[in-house]
Amino acid sequence: MSKLNRACTVVVAVWGALAGSIPSRGAEAGLGGLNGEAARGKQLYRRYCVGCHGVKGDGQGDNAPYMDPRPRDFTTGTFKCRSTPTGTLPLESDLFSTIGRGIFASSMPSWKSLTAQERADLLAFVKDFCPRWTTEKPQPALEIPPEPPGTTESIAKGAKIYERMECWKCHGKDGSGNGPSATTLTDNKERPIVPYDFTKGARFKCGRTNEDLYKIFMTGLDGTPMPSFKDNLPADEAWDLVHYLRTLQAGLKK
Repeated sequence: MSKLNRACTVVVAVWGALAGSIPSRGAEAGLGGLNGEAARGKQLYRRYCVGCHGVKGDGQGDNAPYMDPRPRDFTTGTFKCRSTPTGTLPLESDLFSTIGRGIFASSMPSWKSLTAQERADLLAFVKDFCPRWTTEKPQPALEIPPEPPGTTESIAKGAKIYERMECWKCHGKDGSGNGPSATTLTDNKERPIVPYDFTKGARFKCGRTNEDLYKIFMTGLDGTPMPSFKDNLPADEAWDLVHYLRTLQAGLKK
């Protein structure tokens, strides 16, 4: 046997041992007409996710040290992109959307190449890593009122709210993520984290629509310094802030 073949045999053996240790308690995910099964999702996780998120789902995959931001730790049940209140589990539909959409400004790609059934199966397996899914239920989704017109008056109000809520301390006066607090921020694992730069394109961490941005304000990005403004910002002011932030984006400035 050649050295190359022996090396390949060792790699396959190690990979098999690691993959076999990935848990599968038989969790399920119900998404409308789709029924995801963890047993099927396990194979997808082994193929597409383990290199970043790790065998234990703790974000400690082989690729993780080379990634910034680091991969999500599934064992805590803490997720940035949610439609549910801060500190609570996301809806299954939230995670399903994240798998398909990906996370902008991170190494998490869109997995729209997978079928809807495969994404549902993968979601079911990801839930297996966190016991919270067996002891807690996600809270109802945030109610999002209809968006008012993005008038000049609304944008002007949004600029004042940006100042009043001190968004500039992290995101900067021009929204480019260079505020005075930017270099001091850390995530829930005490790792440095950079504020979002609103001047780069039309995408946000958790989507691209005005409704997506509104949702970020009101739910917060759990695991990051971005808080929920639900108890501090009336709906009409949140929409004003959305309209103002849109004017900071590249190609949308007047």
